[in-house]
Amino acid sequence: MKVIWEPQGKQKAFQERPEYEALYGGAAGGGKSEAMVIEALRQVEIPHYTGLILRRTFPQLENLINKSRKYYKSAFPEAKYNEQKHCWNFASGAKVYFGSMQYENDKYNYQGQEYDFIGFDELTQFTYSQFIYMLSRNRPTGPGTDVYIRATANPGGVGHGWVKERYILPAPPMTPIWEEVEIVTPDGTVKHMKKDRIFVPATVFDNGILMQNDPSYIASLAMLPEAERKALLYGDWDSFEGQVFVEWRNDPSHYRDQRYTHVIDPFPIPDHWRIYRGFDFGYAKPFSVGWYAADPDGCVYRIREFYGCTKQPNTGVKMDPHEIARNIREIEKTDENLKGKTIRGIADPSIYDGSRGQSIAEQMEREGVYWEPGDNARIPGKMQYHYRMAFDKTGRAMFYVFHTCKHFIRTIPTLVYDEKNVEDIDTETEDHIYDECRYVLMANPISPRQHIPAEDRLGEDPLNMREIKKGKRWYEQ
Repeated sequence: MKVIWEPQGKQKAFQERPEYEALYGGAAGGGKSEAMVIEALRQVEIPHYTGLILRRTFPQLENLINKSRKYYKSAFPEAKYNEQKHCWNFASGAKVYFGSMQYENDKYNYQGQEYDFIGFDELTQFTYSQFIYMLSRNRPTGPGTDVYIRATANPGGVGHGWVKERYILPAPPMTPIWEEVEIVTPDGTVKHMKKDRIFVPATVFDNGILMQNDPSYIASLAMLPEAERKALLYGDWDSFEGQVFVEWRNDPSHYRDQRYTHVIDPFPIPDHWRIYRGFDFGYAKPFSVGWYAADPDGCVYRIREFYGCTKQPNTGVKMDPHEIARNIREIEKTDENLKGKTIRGIADPSIYDGSRGQSIAEQMEREGVYWEPGDNARIPGKMQYHYRMAFDKTGRAMFYVFHTCKHFIRTIPTLVYDEKNVEDIDTETEDHIYDECRYVLMANPISPRQHIPAEDRLGEDPLNMREIKKGKRWYEQ
């Protein structure tokens, strides 16, 4: 019998996982696409089986469809591909579709559909709401099918933050992650149910066929700029192409001395420091309130946050302005660094819009919380982040974050550039804290500062890139 395709080690590990969700990859060249295309074939002998493989845009599907032409027809000679429906029809009656969701609302194109298997290729290109909606389409088309989700990804992209939070941060690789949900039935019975997921890492070093066919591929990856090199060669989820704030560092070993890190240990704020409060309103999306202290030298510290987000990324708690304001007053009465202080509130100018009734600002003023409109200039605001995050030759920055500000630390490093407005943040990302902080930074602008990159600062050059840039050839020792 002729073997058409055989999984390599990590591909086999991915395809053997029993969890409901499995994410595979994390770096370039790990054989992700082939593993996904083959995985969709697992149940094609069941007549009612229906599978779906997704990419964000349809042109991105071309590589996957070409792989399917190579393998599907060889393994199942009677299978036929429908160009108009982008669907493989198998002799048993089973189907495997190829689809896309370029725009947010394209997810509704799948409303009412049922898919036993759904595969997301390059999951970090999708928004969280697109992904979570498609989970509702993942249900059995008939008896006897296995219902599950599979995905591949590289670091970076609009979904980097939520993918990292869902699969990377909760547990080490190859460790099942369990999520429990509570369900209240119509008769009032409370049920608790669990579903599991896992991350299966792979890099180019796990793809022996690629390494044999193109030994120089790792050299191509190693010659990429630092962020892309770390992400695509080693699967580093803290560094990736398109990352806006490449200066960002979170090094617990320096939390105390505040050198070469933006995240630091909390400390008592002196009485003579200025205190600011930033605000970005959200209802269905999160709202963000942040408190900042500015020292006499102009260095700004984020010392407290109040973030209106559910357990689901980028999903608001639907708290009205009155309740937000009451919570703000309570925090400022009880926080040791805030109580008794004069606090200057700076907010998104849109909260003053009264065209549809009482403005958000007016509603909050009734609760004793006052604001002034912030400077909403987007690019100058982004540049203030860059200027302040820059480290000087002593390892000092002009902006720090208390390690208790978990949501700032979670969201800011994952922000990416907008593909159309390449100098600005992609607003599909979770950018509410970014905006709220931006108003405060624009109220305390500083001049550009030279940033000393990490590798120059610490003498790091693990791949000997300086020699490569001089023209030396790659070879194995």
